[in-house]
Amino acid sequence: MNSMIEVKNLDIQVPGKQLFKNLNFTIPSNKLTCMTGENGVGKTTLVKHILQSFKTKDRRININTTRSKTQYVPQLRNIDDEFPLSIHDFVGLGLRQSNLLWHTKSEKKLLQDIIEKTNLATIENHPLGAASGGEKQRAFLAQALCAEPNLLILDESTASLDTSTKNELLVLIRSLLVEQDITVLFITHDPELIEKYADYVLHLSHLQAELIRKERRE
Repeated sequence: MNSMIEVKNLDIQVPGKQLFKNLNFTIPSNKLTCMTGENGVGKTTLVKHILQSFKTKDRRININTTRSKTQYVPQLRNIDDEFPLSIHDFVGLGLRQSNLLWHTKSEKKLLQDIIEKTNLATIENHPLGAASGGEKQRAFLAQALCAEPNLLILDESTASLDTSTKNELLVLIRSLLVEQDITVLFITHDPELIEKYADYVLHLSHLQAELIRKERRE
């Protein structure tokens, strides 16, 4: 099994609490791994620690890609209803050499391909602030995809969406695994999404982690 992330003997503490001790796990490459665990166990803290290791060079964490090829999509962003930027221009900010006035021909093609792939083409000229929750989440995902990532980390990205929109988003994400060789780490509490879409589950409990391979239900 090829791995995207390898964690060995990792300890994480926060004020007054030891979250993890001698933590060991692997995130397989080109698979969708769901990270689960009770509220407060330290899922987001662990992910932030992993991302910080690009700078800190923590030898207990090995990530087989670069920071520029890693994208993190948080659960919520404060987007005001009057936010004036169009969905098209917001997504375009994810381009690695982003300049709204001077996109190259190849960048323009990449941007349009991603907008179409994420089902945003019919509303790409609408202001992001006027978009629904599901549309905004697809725009956040599309912006991340513009960086052509190897590793995509989604932090509770479906938590505020209805069932239909959640499934549409996960169907899209699974298609990206095949089309673009992306590794996805998805923090979620939703057992239905885990059952239908996960290849692996990384279950976090107090001080420990367990990676479980899933027999995914089509």
